[in-house]
Amino acid sequence: MKNKIIMFWVIVGIALACIFTIYKKPTKLGLDLVGGSRIMLEARTTDTIREITPEVMRRLQIAIESRVNKLGVSETSVAQVGDKRLLVEIPNVTDLKEAEAFLGKTALLEFKQPVLDANKQPQRDDKGQLMWESTGLTGEDLKSATIGSDQTGQWTVSLEFNGKGANKFAQLTEKLVGQQMAIIFDGEEISAPVIREVIYGGRAEISGGNSGFKYEEAEKMVNLLNAGALPVPSEIIQENTVGPTLGADSIEKSKFAGLIGVGLVMLFMIFYYRLPGLIADIALCVYALILFALFKIIPVTLTLAGIAGFVLSVGMAVDANILIFERTKEELKAGRNLFTAINLGFDRAFTSIFDSNVTTVLTCIILYFLGTSVVKGFALTLALGVIVSMFTAITVTKNFMHLIFGTGELKYPALFGLSKDEIGKGYEATETKREKARFGILD
Repeated sequence: MKNKIIMFWVIVGIALACIFTIYKKPTKLGLDLVGGSRIMLEARTTDTIREITPEVMRRLQIAIESRVNKLGVSETSVAQVGDKRLLVEIPNVTDLKEAEAFLGKTALLEFKQPVLDANKQPQRDDKGQLMWESTGLTGEDLKSATIGSDQTGQWTVSLEFNGKGANKFAQLTEKLVGQQMAIIFDGEEISAPVIREVIYGGRAEISGGNSGFKYEEAEKMVNLLNAGALPVPSEIIQENTVGPTLGADSIEKSKFAGLIGVGLVMLFMIFYYRLPGLIADIALCVYALILFALFKIIPVTLTLAGIAGFVLSVGMAVDANILIFERTKEELKAGRNLFTAINLGFDRAFTSIFDSNVTTVLTCIILYFLGTSVVKGFALTLALGVIVSMFTAITVTKNFMHLIFGTGELKYPALFGLSKDEIGKGYEATETKREKARFGILD
């Protein structure tokens, strides 16, 4: 019983922490509820890519989607319009100019070596600047980029190359020992360190020169590099802000419908299952607090589709409790004492709950990776809801039932929606079935 009391206070602590999180963190709403920005991009040809093909547009769309997600927003819509245009819709963007600059960047990372004369000395141009030439090592050879810091506390950008890039980088540093190597990002020289020794392992660090990077500069570079270079340049040909298509009225209607639905479910649980139903309703409240807090921590951008996923997961959370209570009632009818009936009810319902929830989560995973942005929001909220419902149904409900009912006999069967005549009534039938099963007799 001591462990049950400790677990009770742990659950209370989790609920209070969730309430604090919900109160402190803002809710992110989608374009259909709060409006946002709409940007039209048009792909441009280059010297190497003279025709905008469907494959080029597919790669451009993937790169733009990745970049928009790096802006810290989700539920975006990036759709192809015509042969060479993309329509980008970004919910609740406050700095449109920053988004424009981010989307238009090429994110081209190059490592260049000095141009050498006949005496293998670096050549300079008319302005006295070192002349650089390509080495073939670019951002396409990059595996990942992260923000770091050096020994002086200056922000740096740490690079890790893929297998092919690591070999290129090792060969390049071997050739340039004692000489400078220029690091060029989007045509701008970021750093030109002197290579002191051969660098193996495919790791490098960009320091940002004498002045170093500001954190925002390092973060922007990392985001762009991880998003990848655009296959072709894209030009913004139209931009405007849009109002919510559904807005505050839909939010209020959704709240009202959700409260009615959840309220009716809670009343049904109390009416049909009595005290266990009330416990399930308390567990449902804990479930809602945990899930909504997760939405704010991740954060999840809520659209109407996402809200629908949340409401649907509430029904699945109640469904798990119904399975548990029905199995518990069967054990009570079979003559089990209360403590054993509760434990067996949870244990025997767990397999069904687990299987149904796993199949739902797998479906959500498929929808998330193959669906559009709106479908992804629905899949994410539903998957999170199913996972949290497993915790509340198995942990919260079971712990509360043991605390309230203890380990004794069931003195008041009406608390479970049963009559005294039903208690133990199923014992004889259960034993008969067991005897038949022992001798291989089928009904």
